[in-house]
Amino acid sequence: MKLCRFNGDRLGLVEGDKVLDVSAAVEALPAVRWPVPLGDPLVKHLEQLLPAVQRARAGARTLPLAEVRLSSPLTNPSKVMAAPANYRLHVELDTKDAGVDQGVHRKALEGVERPTEKYGLFLKATSAIAGPAEGVQVILPDRRTDHELELAVVIGKAGHSIPREKAMDHVAGYCIGLDMTVRGSEDRSFRKSADSYTVLGPWFVTADEIPDPHALQMSLWVNGERRQHSSTGAMTIDIPDLIAIASSMYTLYPGDVILTGTPEGVGPVVPGDVVKVGCEGIGEMTFAVTAHA
Repeated sequence: MKLCRFNGDRLGLVEGDKVLDVSAAVEALPAVRWPVPLGDPLVKHLEQLLPAVQRARAGARTLPLAEVRLSSPLTNPSKVMAAPANYRLHVELDTKDAGVDQGVHRKALEGVERPTEKYGLFLKATSAIAGPAEGVQVILPDRRTDHELELAVVIGKAGHSIPREKAMDHVAGYCIGLDMTVRGSEDRSFRKSADSYTVLGPWFVTADEIPDPHALQMSLWVNGERRQHSSTGAMTIDIPDLIAIASSMYTLYPGDVILTGTPEGVGPVVPGDVVKVGCEGIGEMTFAVTAHA
């Protein structure tokens, strides 16, 4: 099932080139009162929500997908975690660019076969989350902002110290993620947490629709020029290991996001650019790059 958030806060069921407005299904979610529990309510209560979506589908209004505004399908994850340098060719090729390397990354990664095991995951502010309708707002016009296309794994079941062999039981689904990055010498979490620097979308795809998340082709274009193209099978550390590493330090909650790393081909974007991304089994989305207000 593909679930989207559209035209504000409407809940949509995506089928082909149509969106069915199943917002009535949200009534199946329990009311939230203080203290607000950690986790995204849609993902946390997915088992109750999905039957309600099926019931709402029968009388749902249908809209053309091309005519709706898509926001991030996730609204309240407790954290966004990201794997550094998790594609070998990204390390070998992109760090040759001085604008990417910043005199730091290539040296730090030299001889390191599995960077996430050495350096761990880093966190991005949840306030950085945006959808394709909002797009990316370049925060520092005098600094370089780069695109980094990634598969985003959405956690569905809470857990700590999750063993590799049980890790995939904790996955609710997937979406496309953009780990936008200001280049510079500051800590990764600071440079990657600006407003709109975590684009998620175009919708949330439940795990049952993706038989093998390590065999997905994904691509990114800027103004029609393809810059990134790879398979998720090229990850250095796979999803079960990423979940095991993350949960060794943090309790994972429903709706939490793990950005699994970017392949080779990262590069700059500037206001006025149009970015298109696609991932096999998930879909495509296009968003604009503008200046931060």
